[in-house]
Amino acid sequence: MSNPAKLLREIIALPSVNPAFLPDNHPHAGEQCVADFLAVTAARAGLEVEFQKVLPNRANIIARLLPPNKTRQRILLAPHLDTVNVAHESQFSPGTKGGKIYGRGACDTKGSVAAMLTALCDLAKSKSRPRETEIVFAGLIDEENAQAGSRALAKSGLKADLAIVGEPTRLQVVTAHKGSLWLEMETHGRAAHGATPQFGRNAVHEMARIVDWLQTDYAASLKRRRRHPLLGLPTVNVGVICGGTQANIVPDHCTITVDRRTLPGETEASVRREIKTFLRSKNLSAHMADKKLAPALPLETDHKLPLVREFLRSVGQTRPLGVHFFCDAAILSASGIPSVVFGPGDVAQAHTADEWISISQLERGKDMLVRFLKSLP
Repeated sequence: MSNPAKLLREIIALPSVNPAFLPDNHPHAGEQCVADFLAVTAARAGLEVEFQKVLPNRANIIARLLPPNKTRQRILLAPHLDTVNVAHESQFSPGTKGGKIYGRGACDTKGSVAAMLTALCDLAKSKSRPRETEIVFAGLIDEENAQAGSRALAKSGLKADLAIVGEPTRLQVVTAHKGSLWLEMETHGRAAHGATPQFGRNAVHEMARIVDWLQTDYAASLKRRRRHPLLGLPTVNVGVICGGTQANIVPDHCTITVDRRTLPGETEASVRREIKTFLRSKNLSAHMADKKLAPALPLETDHKLPLVREFLRSVGQTRPLGVHFFCDAAILSASGIPSVVFGPGDVAQAHTADEWISISQLERGKDMLVRFLKSLP
């Protein structure tokens, strides 16, 4: 196999929407059909293939290229297989126009899947393959929801000297990304008739003051107090608000969901304490609870590590970069695997109705991976 575009078109046609975004028993839920297809593709290329069961009817696909000599280091290629939902079933039908491939997952992140697996399959046929480096392709489930795939892989005890996590980075090596903390904040009031609001206590009004404070004073304080050289500023966004039942009842309950993007060095506990302290300083109060199913921490990998430095040199990059989105790299990194993010495509196209990826960038990404992997001992 030497055509990542062909593989990409084949796997776009396989529905792989994360079940978290669909009703129970939806026929197009889950990425297992992609994992099954890739297992056959990898086996035909001579790779050792296994499934790592993670959730009911959902498993990571693991494909290994073993070196002919004793293994002295291991490289992990780790894209995810699941996608967000589609607006129309036609998004599962790959299209090609103007040097681009269109379809759900083309950019996020089946493009990385195609580039990485094609690179490994090509390497399996090459006479100049590494002699002492094992290369493992891990197609991971559930990245778009709770990252169950990468968490299971991390807990499995798999060790690697470098993980290259597939995400759309425009073929740039990323060594840092932000974390994502979702907080649900809840205010309580006292219900009363809308004709006599003075007898009640309006929970929506209380929450409105909190929202205003979060988006103004608190957001401004983040800009003043901290900055990361690759990631810039931490951010806060109130993305959801829900309160009240009808216009003529004073609402006794209101909730918001806050997305706080964190920097390396910040912890979820420290951010919660920070927000509570600011609330008290404004004489405001709200009950606070985490909305993420599991921690989504920031990533920061030392770009001076030998393999990271070699990967940067191999792709012609002089300095590391950071991105604002969260991905599986932080989970693998927390388990002790130095991790970077790399892949074809631009995150600006991810999750869009007309998601696409450049064919030339897809092919160039595969070639860059092959060149790096061939340089290994």
